[in-house]
Amino acid sequence: MNLEDLYGLYKKHKRVTTDSRIVTKNALFFALKGENFNGNAYAQNALENGCSYAIIDEKKFAKNDKYILVNNVLEVLQKLGNHHRRKLGIPILGITGSNGKTTTKELISAVLAKKYNLAYTQGNLNNHIGVPLTLLSMNSETEFGVVEMGANHMNEIRELCEIAEPGYGIITNIGKAHLEGFGSFENIIKTKKELYDFIKIKQGKAFFNYNNEILRKGINELKLDNVSFGSKDSEVYGEVLNTEQHLSVKIRIGEFKGKIHSKLVGEYNLENILAAVSIGNYFNIKPDDIISAIETYIPKNNRSQFLKTDKNNVILDAYNANPTSVELSVKNFASLKKENSFLILGDMLELGSESEREHEKIVKLLQLLNFENVMLVGDVYHSLRVPSSYLQFENVNDLKEWLFQNNISKANVLIKGSRGIKLETVVEYL
Repeated sequence: MNLEDLYGLYKKHKRVTTDSRIVTKNALFFALKGENFNGNAYAQNALENGCSYAIIDEKKFAKNDKYILVNNVLEVLQKLGNHHRRKLGIPILGITGSNGKTTTKELISAVLAKKYNLAYTQGNLNNHIGVPLTLLSMNSETEFGVVEMGANHMNEIRELCEIAEPGYGIITNIGKAHLEGFGSFENIIKTKKELYDFIKIKQGKAFFNYNNEILRKGINELKLDNVSFGSKDSEVYGEVLNTEQHLSVKIRIGEFKGKIHSKLVGEYNLENILAAVSIGNYFNIKPDDIISAIETYIPKNNRSQFLKTDKNNVILDAYNANPTSVELSVKNFASLKKENSFLILGDMLELGSESEREHEKIVKLLQLLNFENVMLVGDVYHSLRVPSSYLQFENVNDLKEWLFQNNISKANVLIKGSRGIKLETVVEYL
């Protein structure tokens, strides 16, 4: 079956799934493969659960005309997503970055939804599978698309751009994330800037934080049509008003001046807010609507959340962690100057040969900032030589046992670590 014929089936059914357990009736099932699974083996289950057709790439699983045999299911899914994107012909904004891209994506989407019928990346579906799925979630009523793009190896952003073909783009920042896959910080810079490279080819528009030297240099080198924010000469500028519990900022949009009282935690979210303001302003969304959209956005999924438990005030930011994001979180927590403060930090994963050195840098930062109540969780932190007042735990279960036996109350607690450490599970003990 050729791509156009498959697209005809998609247009008829308008739903796709890659999980045979989560099926929308009459959807198309794409039998993807991974290191530990073969979707072809679940094609029959998908059909029995209500899918209309199963797209497979192993002939032995084809039993009747409900099975559509292709050479490579993933490639077909990506080509179908790109084909659909071209048929829609709508503006698409691509978002990437080492830190803050999901929060920025959520804020931008909240703002753009004030004017457009919007479709945007759900959860963390930002890779070679998630991007085509996001595109295929759009329909004839969709007026604007926002596509998040993540990467953990070279050239991945370029590949995702070729699928989504964004005409607009923003890189939130470039930091030390996924060093294991990239090999060096320089390779991270090259990969993230692939979004701007694509925007240049498309003669599109790039948005960027003027205060970020790396991004500013990249924009200038490419001579890219751009909209900057964050400097006093930019159309959109902002300053932090308050970081007590939640972040409040004052903003300027041209001649308009206002305040935003967000439900986000941390001064580092200022640039994410300004990105959403800048993009909303560019697409002619009224300032009051921009402010309303940002103020009503509630962070979730263990990102920049302020939780008031029965015993403590907890900042939960345990969805992901890398040297840049941990440094920002720790410095922000230190700036609050709260008494009875506790730090719970989990290992930063996927740092490769740089892992031990980067964790040691964080420990030195904690000492420099005079933190005393520190709990470090994970194999790397557990192996380091740290001040005697710090507590080290091999895993989160050991920490939970300690917390169960040692009551922490009337405290301010920052929880920050990579998702694989599962620090979010300790909240019930706080």
